[in-house]
Amino acid sequence: MKRTLGKWNLLFLGVGCIIGAGIFVRTGSAAALHAGPAVLLSFVVAGIVCAFAGLCYAELSSTLPVSGSAYTYGYATLGEFVAWVMGALLLLEYGLAASVVAVGWGGYVVSLLADFGLQIPPQFTGPAGYTLMKDGAAVVVDGQTVTTIFNLPAFLICLALSCLLVVGVSESAKVNNVIVAIKVSVLVAFIVVGGLIVLANFGDLAAKNWTPFIPPSEGEGKFGVDGIMRAASIVFFAYIGFEAVSTAGQEAKNPAKDMPFGIIGSLVVCTVIYMLVAAIMTLLVPYGQLNVPDPVAVVVDNFGAQWSWLAKTIKIGAIIGLTSVVLVLMYAQTRIFYTMARDGLLPKVFAIVHPKFKTPYINTIVVGIITAIAAGFFDINVLGDMTSVGTLAAFAIVCLSVIYLRRAAPELPRGFKVPLYPVLPAAGILSCIYLITTVPWAVLQFFLWYMLGAVVLYFVYGIWNSNLQHGEPQDDAPDMGEYVAPVGEQP
Repeated sequence: MKRTLGKWNLLFLGVGCIIGAGIFVRTGSAAALHAGPAVLLSFVVAGIVCAFAGLCYAELSSTLPVSGSAYTYGYATLGEFVAWVMGALLLLEYGLAASVVAVGWGGYVVSLLADFGLQIPPQFTGPAGYTLMKDGAAVVVDGQTVTTIFNLPAFLICLALSCLLVVGVSESAKVNNVIVAIKVSVLVAFIVVGGLIVLANFGDLAAKNWTPFIPPSEGEGKFGVDGIMRAASIVFFAYIGFEAVSTAGQEAKNPAKDMPFGIIGSLVVCTVIYMLVAAIMTLLVPYGQLNVPDPVAVVVDNFGAQWSWLAKTIKIGAIIGLTSVVLVLMYAQTRIFYTMARDGLLPKVFAIVHPKFKTPYINTIVVGIITAIAAGFFDINVLGDMTSVGTLAAFAIVCLSVIYLRRAAPELPRGFKVPLYPVLPAAGILSCIYLITTVPWAVLQFFLWYMLGAVVLYFVYGIWNSNLQHGEPQDDAPDMGEYVAPVGEQP
């Protein structure tokens, strides 16, 4: 590939990739349930963990002549079984992430419709069996606490976008740039206006909502230092997408110098932005009221009546950005299934391409149903934790792949090498494992059973049907039309 990208190109690419739905969706629950105002420190911890993994991604992308995904890296370095495990983890990273963002999308839509006097029945705006909360208190209608049955908006957006993906959708780089610009502009407007309000009343707000800055511990993972680390595993969701920078290694002018600058620089810039957003959130609204899928909407509603027009604008911008993110996450998941089916690890039906639309339509329908059910019935915090666990495990395997490949094939040319090897890859593995251990035991149990089921499925089906085991060459991919996955659309 032509080496045209300088260090600043890589930095801006990273910022565009990283800033997405995570800051709009998960920050509130991290502050409300675990870290309080100290969620600012959680962003620093999560950013450091991402830096370790990002540098490892950069080395692999500059070494292996394969498309840059954790599945293909695992296949090329550690073999088919690890690739299968990675595919299972990526279902959590992309499939469930789409559900998380869809729930956030639903929250912003419900809030925006309420601004115009339109109300969706509250029992159809949340996961099954949960008490609906607003401003930190249970919602009461006709003297009774509202228990949610089903998240209708989140369910419908997943089904609608899966239909769109079946028909085929083409997004140009220009359209994608507009969407990224909208998301960034929404955050900038939030920071500028919210910052002015905060600066004018900082003393009173800090005394009211930031005292103490680190709330005293209430048990494992609830406030205190332990809560900060637990929140780090939650806001980690806001950094997913940074690995896209590493895939540009073959187009960097000077990979050895430009890749660390692009990865670390973009993580630093986004961490600062995230900390500013979190500071404004927790100063303007008591952190206990932020356990909602649309925390930015909750905060802008507190800007004051004179800013109601801005509140509507920010919500519209967030909805546009979140729609695009759900679309691309679902697209990414369908292509991972498609690749695994072509490798023989999944039934060939997942690789069948529609004769007219040129899309893997059965695969797309299955992904749409899975994400829609998860978004409609499950709590956003459980979905988010599963996404973070899957992603952290995948990142740990990527760091391990770097160590393995250095030892197994030291002669391979590497456009970029992880500095301070093997300290940084080892730190990446250990930090990812540590953050995994901070999630609730119930989520870890589900994750362990899920991975056990994936391993059993490999030995029951995958190993007997894979192309590698049968010595079959990889078939050429069927033509799937002109779809171009937009760069920079991650959680």
